[in-house]
Amino acid sequence: MRLSSILIAIACSNAPSVYSFTVPTARTAFSSRSSSSPEASRLSRSSSLSDAVEVVDGPKEIRVGVIGCGRIGIVHLGAITKAPNVSATIVSNPTVSKAEAAAKQFGVPKFTADAMEVITSPDVDAVWICSPSQFHAEQIKACAANGKDVFCEKPLATDLAETVEAINACNEAGVKIMTGLQRRFDPNFRRVKEAIEANEVGQTIMIKLCSRDPEPPPFSYVKGGGGIFADMAVHDLDMTRFLAGEDPIDILAIGSCHIDKSIEVLDGSEKFDTASCLVRYPNGVQAMVDVCRQSSYGYDQRAEVLGSQGMIATDNVYPNTAKIYKTQFTGNADMPYDFFLSRYNEAYVSETVAFCESLVNDTPVPCSGQDGLVALVMALAADKSAEENRWVTFNEIVEQVYCKDATNCEILPDNVFPEGFKPASVPQELLVPDVDMVKAGAPAPGSDTSADESIGEKIASFFKKN
Repeated sequence: MRLSSILIAIACSNAPSVYSFTVPTARTAFSSRSSSSPEASRLSRSSSLSDAVEVVDGPKEIRVGVIGCGRIGIVHLGAITKAPNVSATIVSNPTVSKAEAAAKQFGVPKFTADAMEVITSPDVDAVWICSPSQFHAEQIKACAANGKDVFCEKPLATDLAETVEAINACNEAGVKIMTGLQRRFDPNFRRVKEAIEANEVGQTIMIKLCSRDPEPPPFSYVKGGGGIFADMAVHDLDMTRFLAGEDPIDILAIGSCHIDKSIEVLDGSEKFDTASCLVRYPNGVQAMVDVCRQSSYGYDQRAEVLGSQGMIATDNVYPNTAKIYKTQFTGNADMPYDFFLSRYNEAYVSETVAFCESLVNDTPVPCSGQDGLVALVMALAADKSAEENRWVTFNEIVEQVYCKDATNCEILPDNVFPEGFKPASVPQELLVPDVDMVKAGAPAPGSDTSADESIGEKIASFFKKN
């Protein structure tokens, strides 16, 4: 057993029981869940108090805990305190003075240095995980074990097998999990998506995205950061899927180093500060992505979609709309935003509010755990393509994941499969259905499957119908 699993089990055994006096009636719709799941146990406890509890109609009140009070955590915390029917009850940070300052700034009653105090608190229904990436997977699993809904900044985990385990832990527990891919909530990119859905430019032919940072990060950040595709281009790869409205087929990627030559000694795509990708989607749709660690003129984040009846494109975002007109120059008075929190502040707030609304109204999560998994698969495929200088299909990445059960997975060496193992072909086959999918009619975790149709095949059939 993993040490992390033992720690979670100990933490859970010491956690106080939570008997909520506001019954979330919508959750009882998922009666097909395994009775051994934490969510089913919680529902059973609640139903035993049915004579003493008054069922409350209308929106639920959601109590939130936030792990991590760095820059991202503060942005989310500020949005949480403004969302209707949501209140922050506790925050944590390893440097407890930061947690104390955040609690004081936003009127949060409790603060701590220990993330597990947030996760096990009886005053918390949902947890926002804004901690460093290496802690995400175990914190997600601990949230699931304690019946807490989860918002987690990308990545959900630092490797593919752990990502699957973390998502499945939530899905089996019947709790919601949302991946923080904030560009989906940026008003510029949202407008492009709306144009596609409204057929304003006809059928999509080609998608183009560029992402260029104002300046490169330090060597210490790049080393061990997962490489340019997983660390940087993952946002753009996810955006191509978001705009295409389909799962991708394969990818061709290349990378090079132009800005900071010191990183050329690093392994894999960590040695690149510039990269390009071609992604093929169904119906011949093509997507092109270029990323670079440095742009001398500020953040360069643009999207373009060519359709059969026109084109829609976004421009960069500026602090203001002022322009200068001179003999030698005509254009914007100031440069585009040069810091990601300035550029995407509205998007971070919007994604936080969107998840709050999903929790309050028990509606589907707008950016699911599966979305985070597919984004990671795309980044890993780009890595493999650049390393091997060839087109890579996404099922090549997916089929390497071997799960003994939903929350016990590992990555297999290429083409080395256990006897009788049938590899997954698409990411969703690695996951048990989440709470929103069960509500929509997907087979529930723990439900019986027929001898001639596996759970993966049933899930795949569900996606084809929906």
